[in-house]
Amino acid sequence: MSTNATKRPHQGQRHGQRRGRDFIARHGETVFNAAKRLQGDAPHTPLTHAGFAQADEMGRALRQELGAKPALTLWSSPTGRALQTLAVIAEHLELDWHDARTDSRLVEIGMGSWGGRYYADVIAEVGPVFDSTSGLLRSAPDGEVYPEIAARVGGWAEDTAGDPGDRLVIMHGISSRVLRGVLTFAPDIAGFDAPALRGLPQGSVVEIHGDAERIVHLGSGGGGA
Repeated sequence: MSTNATKRPHQGQRHGQRRGRDFIARHGETVFNAAKRLQGDAPHTPLTHAGFAQADEMGRALRQELGAKPALTLWSSPTGRALQTLAVIAEHLELDWHDARTDSRLVEIGMGSWGGRYYADVIAEVGPVFDSTSGLLRSAPDGEVYPEIAARVGGWAEDTAGDPGDRLVIMHGISSRVLRGVLTFAPDIAGFDAPALRGLPQGSVVEIHGDAERIVHLGSGGGGA
């Protein structure tokens, strides 16, 4: 499994003509999600039983959509929960998980000093952590801001724009919203200075072709990051 961890400056939303389709999936529920803890970019938070079931659902949906052994490049955040999700999906598609490429630019928003803490404890200290209009998650003052997320996922988009064939990308709730916004040329969200599409439940998959998004499977999981 190869890793490309290079970070590049974001050069705006216009990442050039993109070849192929992007199937972007949000990983299944984890132990942090179930416990209502701020997960952020924590590297190893395993899936729950429900999370594996959601990965199964995505695998079945993609198998119906693409058939066996589709011409897909497999991409994943290097986090354990994303790779576990990919392993289940790859089995449904009859693809080799070991051929997957990981990239640290696909990880979740960095929560800073709030990472790993219970939502309720942080909210009791500082007030709401989700923006009521957009549903975007705010990080701690020492955490990652949205232009930084857009820069890294946009860099990944630029680097893979000319790849032949389609891509399957397993990532996270917030970072996938920003990537989907970048790929569809969505406007910046007021107050966040970065594009982001609407949130989808854990275990969801979308297809982006050109600048259009289509939901392939709407997951049965919850929200949050």
